[in-house]
Amino acid sequence: MAGGWSKDGAIQDQIDASINDAVKRARNQLPTGDSLTHCEACDAEIPPARREAIAGVRLCVKCQEAQDESAAAEIYNRRGSKDSQLR
Repeated sequence: MAGGWSKDGAIQDQIDASINDAVKRARNQLPTGDSLTHCEACDAEIPPARREAIAGVRLCVKCQEAQDESAAAEIYNRRGSKDSQLR
C-alpha cells in the first residue's frame, strides 16, 4: 500500500537500503591482511588462536573490548519516535 507520492513497497525498500548500508559499513571495518603478534595499543602478546581465528587482528582482547565499548557509545538513534528524540 502506497502512501502519498511514494510507490508500493517504498518503506520496505528504505529499510532494506539502511540494512545493506550497515552491513557494508561493518564489513569495511573488518581487519584484513596478516595478524600482528603483539597488540598495537599495549604491546601485549596476541594469542595464536586469536590470530588464526581473526584475519588481520591488531589488538589484544582487552584493548579490542575497550575499543568496541567506545564505538558502541557513538551509535546514533535511528528510531523515529518523538520520545526517543527527546532523550
